[in-house]
Amino acid sequence: MDDRDNKKRIDERIRRLVSLHFDEIPYSEEAVAARGAIERALQKELDARPDASMAGILRDYSSLDAMAELAGLSPEDVEAWRSDPLVIELKDAKRGLRLQRWRIYGVGVLAAALLAELFWLIYDAVTRSSDFFFVLVYSITLLAAALALLGAVRGSEREIAGRRYDAQAFEYMRTLNDRYSKRLLNSIALMFAAVALFAGIELVFSVAGNSKDAEDVGFFFTNLIMLQIPVFLLIKNTLCLRLLHQRLALPHEKRFWKHAAGMVLFSTAYWLLAGILLFALRERLLHPINLLAGAEVLFALLVFVYNLTLRKRVTWHNLVFNPRRVGVIASVVLLAAALGIMQRDTFYTQPYINSVPVVKHAANTISYDDLSGVYSIQMTREGADFKILHLTDIHLGGSLYSYSKDIKALEARYAEITYTQPDLVVVTGDLCFPLGIMSLSFNNSAPVQQFAAFMRNVGVPWCFTYGNHDTETLASMNQDDLRSVYMSLSYKISGTLLYPYVQPDVTGRNNQVIEVLNADGSLNTALFLIDSNAYTGEGINVYDYIHDDQVEWYAQQVERLNEREGRVVDSLVFFHIPLQQYRTAYELYLADSPEVVYYFGQNNEEAIDKVCCSDYPSSLFDRMVELGSTTGTFCGHDHYNNMSLEYQGIRLTYGMSIDYLAMPGIEDDVEQRGAELITLHPDGSWDVTQIPLTSITE
Repeated sequence: MDDRDNKKRIDERIRRLVSLHFDEIPYSEEAVAARGAIERALQKELDARPDASMAGILRDYSSLDAMAELAGLSPEDVEAWRSDPLVIELKDAKRGLRLQRWRIYGVGVLAAALLAELFWLIYDAVTRSSDFFFVLVYSITLLAAALALLGAVRGSEREIAGRRYDAQAFEYMRTLNDRYSKRLLNSIALMFAAVALFAGIELVFSVAGNSKDAEDVGFFFTNLIMLQIPVFLLIKNTLCLRLLHQRLALPHEKRFWKHAAGMVLFSTAYWLLAGILLFALRERLLHPINLLAGAEVLFALLVFVYNLTLRKRVTWHNLVFNPRRVGVIASVVLLAAALGIMQRDTFYTQPYINSVPVVKHAANTISYDDLSGVYSIQMTREGADFKILHLTDIHLGGSLYSYSKDIKALEARYAEITYTQPDLVVVTGDLCFPLGIMSLSFNNSAPVQQFAAFMRNVGVPWCFTYGNHDTETLASMNQDDLRSVYMSLSYKISGTLLYPYVQPDVTGRNNQVIEVLNADGSLNTALFLIDSNAYTGEGINVYDYIHDDQVEWYAQQVERLNEREGRVVDSLVFFHIPLQQYRTAYELYLADSPEVVYYFGQNNEEAIDKVCCSDYPSSLFDRMVELGSTTGTFCGHDHYNNMSLEYQGIRLTYGMSIDYLAMPGIEDDVEQRGAELITLHPDGSWDVTQIPLTSITE
């Protein structure tokens, strides 16, 4: 061991000995100064007596009084340190600091809000907006409130100036000083990284395409939170650290502010260099944002290395392992990552979809009325039947985990389509399953696009009603977002999806009527697709129903068609969640009542109720009976139910489901899986046949 290492070891022993004697001495600036003087006096004494051993020196000065005397301090000074009547205890220190920190948090929140208002103020001044005066007054109010809180902090500190702290209170505040020192250094780095990322995103957005000024402004203020959070953290950590420095005189304080200035200089130089590099390579890079992302990652790594190494020079304990905090942070990070992954668009089934050939079907004429939003399908052959394939509860997961089951669902519906060669496919809801469970996905965008791509390749026109799972709460797209996707995939683009660009102003996500016309242009049958909605929001699985305004819209459309055709028109209605009359008819069937007529199928649903309808009655069935137009309804929702019963002159039919995913064990069950072929005859009559999947694949 060389002389330098030996001296360090001796100096450390001296510091530990002095610290041991000062552990029970209340903190004060005088005590801190005396502690330093005693350490220097002991080191000087050791240097002056080279022949004396370290143990001998420490034995000669084993008491605090002897150490103080060596440093030129009197016993009265030592007694004054011990018996200060104004000592603040740990409980009082915590209470005072807690109040001050809440005030500082308020200053940070107000400052972050003021930042947004200042940008609005500049924007309003440039655009000469009439809101300029209001924003100015609001900004001044925020500034006044922040200054008032800051003044309260400063006033409270003046009241306790010169007070001393017991050993526990001192240790607590020194720990807080460590915490806010580390947080402030990191928040400086975060501020620079956030400014660079914000500026980069804004630049990419503004030069990316044909965005309008209003869109640029909206994008700017939407992303402003990226700056507001670092501003809050920076102000909060700075003020909290200053608060502690006013109460404690610590040896690392001056060195810390040098490190803080160094972090500012390093961050400035780094991001200037990154900006210059990005500007120089802007024309060579296909995606400049990737360079910015790489710069952010490298910057984070450099800051992380600093935290592990140089930062220990300005803290008592550089790294403190807190298992609870690490566990919470790790759980939050993993949960956020999982949610992000589960909401991403994934197209694992696309290779299979690309391989699907066109299915032979009749070349009927499809037209769309831009004003009413009504599609018309006119048969090209006189006296021909019109075939509708009813599919329901397909439940695409859209994730890697659900890949094999998604492929099975795609193959099942392709088998049904090729076997029946329909003129139209109607899907009564739950096309996807963005619930997170079973599929490990919250994404409802990719499954919709995959289904549309599949049907575009097949070439058969199709339409749908929403189900309760299509727009779940945690799904990546809400009903407005999904509506935009469907409109982008609709008939004018895809040539297959009959999704109306104009929606009636009633409850629901998609309500439409499709007119099936004979070759001579007369109406054969009106197909009503009505949204049975999803949940009422009153609890878990409290199903919604078809509302009165939807029923009134249905009645108005029937009367419109009756008037146009000069007769009571024939119609069929499709929805997802069964009406309460499905349950009534089933109960009458079990009682062998003559009020119902059985056609086919079984109801084997047992997961919740035999018939999972809404607890709220819909007036649709009574209105259908009253108008006499609709003679059949088709729904899904209950995966193991596929019974068809006639009740009060209306045939109530459950569709056979496709689902391989949403219910435990359903992948291995086969009897319930299939579809229905509805055949419209030239005279407006119709019949329906079940097409079990096993009957066409075995």
